[in-house]
Amino acid sequence: MRTYDFSPLYRASVGFDRMADMLDRVLTQDVGGANGYPPYNIEKTADDAYRISVAVAGFTEDELSVEQREQGLVIAARKAKNEAERTYLHRGIATRAFEKRFHLADHVRVTGAVAENGMLHIDLVREVPEALKPRQIEIGSGRAKAIEAEQVEA
Repeated sequence: MRTYDFSPLYRASVGFDRMADMLDRVLTQDVGGANGYPPYNIEKTADDAYRISVAVAGFTEDELSVEQREQGLVIAARKAKNEAERTYLHRGIATRAFEKRFHLADHVRVTGAVAENGMLHIDLVREVPEALKPRQIEIGSGRAKAIEAEQVEA
């Protein structure tokens, strides 16, 4: 029997569990190591609040870009060209350009981004419109309706 690891389904989405959409996205994704850099965390900070933290050591705030497009969040970084090329004896800090994409659920929006201590923190919140929130419907009796009708006629 074959077992499937569904943990990749939770790596690129925030705020919802739509299995068919996620399966399609995972199955059409490149198999290479493109998703490994840079490392990131997704955490739930409240009932309707999330935070994505991306390790961006070596990048300044000017070299980072965070953009929300429709249902997606795009985080990108490009290192500014250095006029004087450096000669490295050992280069262990990767400062290569990257673009990381996250699919956001309906009504999830970015509320802010902060770069500190080599980490980029992006805060998100889910704001469900009042029209889509469940509402309590009052249940009346047929007797009350009959009394109201009699009063209107009188």
